[in-house]
Parts: sequence; C-alpha cells; structure tokens
Amino acid sequence: MYPLRQLYRQSACLRIATFTRHLIGARMCSSSNHMTEALLETKNNAGIITMNRPKALNALNLPMIRKIYPQLKQWDMDPNIGVILIKGTGDKAFCAGGDVRAIAEAGLRGEDLTKDFFREEYMLNYAIGTLKTPYVALIHGITMGGGVGLSVHGRYRVATEKTTFAMPETAIGFFPDVGGAHALPRLSGKLGLFLALTGQRLKGYNVKLAGIATHYVTLEKISALEEALLNLKDPQHQIVQDVLNDFDKQCSPNQRFVLDEHMDSINRCFSQSSVEEIISALEEEGSPWAAKQIENLNRMSPTSLKVTLQQLEEGSRLDLGECLKMEYRMSQTFMENKDFYEGIRAVLVDKDNSPKWNPSSLKEVSKESVESYFKPIGERELVL
Repeated sequence: MYPLRQLYRQSACLRIATFTRHLIGARMCSSSNHMTEALLETKNNAGIITMNRPKALNALNLPMIRKIYPQLKQWDMDPNIGVILIKGTGDKAFCAGGDVRAIAEAGLRGEDLTKDFFREEYMLNYAIGTLKTPYVALIHGITMGGGVGLSVHGRYRVATEKTTFAMPETAIGFFPDVGGAHALPRLSGKLGLFLALTGQRLKGYNVKLAGIATHYVTLEKISALEEALLNLKDPQHQIVQDVLNDFDKQCSPNQRFVLDEHMDSINRCFSQSSVEEIISALEEEGSPWAAKQIENLNRMSPTSLKVTLQQLEEGSRLDLGECLKMEYRMSQTFMENKDFYEGIRAVLVDKDNSPKWNPSSLKEVSKESVESYFKPIGERELVL
C-alpha cells in the first residue's frame, strides 16, 4: 500500500493533476454545468434520464449521481410513472464510465471524492437493480465501467450496432466494479471472468449474444422504439417487454457470437484457480488467439488481475447488495494503491500505455495482499 502523501512525491502521478484539464477538457467545475450534465424529464407515463456530457463521452460524475439517484427513487414510488428510460446524448457513447480522472486528482489531493463517489455510485447501482418500475437502458455507443453499472442491473438493456461494451479496469490498476462481481459471473461459462481480466471489447449484436444486453435494435429504429415506449398508456413489465421483443425481432441479424469458436478455450483456461494457472493453460492451447490473450494479460496490473479473480469468485455466491458492499471495500483499498494512479497516468493522461506496475509481476502479488482488499473497513462500510 502507498499512502497518498507518498504518492504526492511521485512526479509521474502528479502529472495527472497538472495536465488533466488541458487533455480532457470539461471537469467537475461550475454548478451551472452540473445542472445540465444529467437531464431529467417526464413524458406521459415515462421518466427519462439523459446523460449530457457528450464531449466527455457522458462520463458519470458525482453531481450527476446526486441528481439521478433521488429522482430515480421518487419515480419508482410514483404511480404515474410506468417506465423509466436512460440514454446518453450524442452518437458516440451511452456512458464511457465513471470520471476516474477527477477521482485520481482528488485522491492525490487527499480529498473525500474517493470515498463519496464510489459510495453514491454503488447506491445508484443498487437502486437500479431493485427498481419495481420497468427500466430500459438504451446503451447506444460506448458502454464501459460506470456506464455498465447504469444499465446491466436494470431489467432491459437495448444494444445497437454502435454499442461497444467493455470492463477495462485491470488496464488502469483498478477492478471491474459497479456490481461487476454480480453481473459478470452470471454470464455463460467463464465468459464474464474472461471479459473482466482481459478487458475484451464486444460490439453491436455480440453484446446481446453475450447476455449483457437483453435486446438489439438498429439505430434507424431506436427513435421509433423510444417513441413507442414513451406513448404506452399502461407500461407494465409485460407490455414493455412485448414492445422490446417486437423491435428486437425486426432487427436481430442471423449472426454467431464473435467468441463462439473460442468459448471452449475460454471455459477451459479461465476455470483455473489462479491467474498464473490461467496463463499456463493459455500457453498450452498454443493458438494465435491464446497467445493474444496472454499478451493482453501481461499488460494489466498484476494486483488488479489477482484481486479481480477473487472478486468474481466471491461475487458468484453473493447477491447484488452484498457484491456492492464488497466492492466498496475494494475501491477504498485501491485508492491507496499506486497502481490506480499510475494506470490513469499511462492510459488517460500521458497516453504512453506503458504503466509501471508495482508489484510488477504476478509472483510478487502475495495472497495476503489480495486478501487485504476484502477486509472490513469499519464505520466506512457501504450502507444500502
């Protein structure tokens, strides 16, 4: 573990604070901006959430969470609201993730955002997962990290041909949070663990075939779908599902899952009990595909890989609330870990994609170190 005061002495990490405004652009700044970053409206019997940070790929920040959460709870209790839609502004992204750059800056300054953001984001994820009202996420465009948390726990997730799904957190020295411990182990076989460790991207119809999206609707029909949902006179679950099923039948192509030919290898190799054994199993496969996966894994934070493996093993036996409580413990330990700040620097700030992980190898990551991410944190525990 690396206390934050030591991180301040690391010039590479400090560049996050120096250059982020220049490289990234819009930040959590003026309250006037915050008012329009999440748009909330009602139409007929529907509540509509629109993430409105297109230049930041609709990345989720704390003011947005604080605006969405209470409205979501209110709509769920409102007898006049029969369906809730969530979407993103622009053609590029539903939500590309949480605003980890702002979190990294705050962590370097020792601010409370590192605690508040994850606590309130996970509370929002739990609220989505426990809604009684039909919830439809239109996951058009990039859907990663925090965007997955805003969608995957809801009843209905609609992908388009432009959807790109990934949980790439091991590449930034973090882990697939926002309830990833619950959602990913429940995909077919070892697909979820494969996606969690490698950060593999899935696109278009493959997002539905993987079980991440529930429906697929082409972009040319997505406006018609939205209009149909907003104009339902009695939008109960079965009625909403029937509308979604009808559009899905019109749009779904006759297409095999992009990973079909590799699923036997994924299930075999990623069933091993350690990351080292997973890599050994991939080496035994001896295929170009397996070699590519080894190359991917070798780029990731060794600590993140080992912690993520245990996270998904634990999560396969827990309900959503228990998973989020576990992940909050993990998030707070990661905030004291140099790898997170180094990953943000390498991937999102300097963009040299050459992080210097510490520890730098899997064999240096002890069992005790991995276990430390799952220990209780006393009065700081997440309360849902």
